[in-house]
Amino acid sequence: MNKKKTFSYARYGYLFSIPFVLAFLIFSLYPTLYTAVIGFTDLKGIGKVDFKFLIDDPFANFKAILSSATFQTALGNTVYLWVCNFIPQLALALLLAAWFTDRRFKIPGEGVFKVLFYMPNIITAATIAILFNALFGYPMGPVNDLLVRFGFLSEPYNFLVKKNIAQYIVIFIQTWMWYGYTMIILISGVLGISPEIFEAAEVDGANGWQTFWMITLPNIRTILLFTLVTSLIGGLNMFDIPRLFLMGGPDNATLTTGVFIYNQAFSGGYLYNRAAATSMIMFAIIVIISLTMFYLLRDKDEVALKKIRKQQEKAMKQKMKEAAKR
Repeated sequence: MNKKKTFSYARYGYLFSIPFVLAFLIFSLYPTLYTAVIGFTDLKGIGKVDFKFLIDDPFANFKAILSSATFQTALGNTVYLWVCNFIPQLALALLLAAWFTDRRFKIPGEGVFKVLFYMPNIITAATIAILFNALFGYPMGPVNDLLVRFGFLSEPYNFLVKKNIAQYIVIFIQTWMWYGYTMIILISGVLGISPEIFEAAEVDGANGWQTFWMITLPNIRTILLFTLVTSLIGGLNMFDIPRLFLMGGPDNATLTTGVFIYNQAFSGGYLYNRAAATSMIMFAIIVIISLTMFYLLRDKDEVALKKIRKQQEKAMKQKMKEAAKR
């Protein structure tokens, strides 16, 4: 009896994944591991340098960074800028997502609006930095010109030398750049909810606000968690706008940990060891906060169901053992 030869396509899947795996190993995993190693060395300077491990005190670089007042300022700025841009960003994205997915409204040109809202996210950070530098230019700039012309200012004002104003501008830029991306993610989550649930809510007489709070939000909890964690990772790595727009100024008001790492590694003494130690500290902070968020925002009902299933499986196995003994 001849056996039919079966043709497996699995090998081609592995074959096509090789380029990604190689790129990941070379350009992502290796630099990450190498950065972790550098944090325990005395690697600094340009040209030929000595790669010496810190035998006496391996954590000297980490201690120096944690006790650095500049790093503490940068970490505080990073958290402040992220929180202040994430809250309005999420609120605006939720509002737009609810608006675009509400069955009671038929919005003409809905696709055009989505493209316009998402467009700031695809503009390069360098372009946006140049744009806002020009807008808030001193003494000549569109913002100053309009405020003077309409009588809000008697003379041009240098906005970018004031700490609070500089931070508010960076917060606005980050919100403006990312709310469209967050909106698209939330819309995809809402569209994944079964239409029958919304139809049942309409039959029961629920209004738009009740539907949003009682049905939409609970059903997109996983998407909200994803948005929160990814925003946290991006926010604590904030670099482009603070660096290109204001170079971390004025007076370190927009200095973030990303800019701090860049300054440590590529300016002054070229302290690659300190920059690597800072990167590992931020990595640890992001991991700890992310795991905490996953724990606090977990689906408690699902966890309870899993516990019940495990208990039932144990009881079933115990019964089977007892039956086998008999």
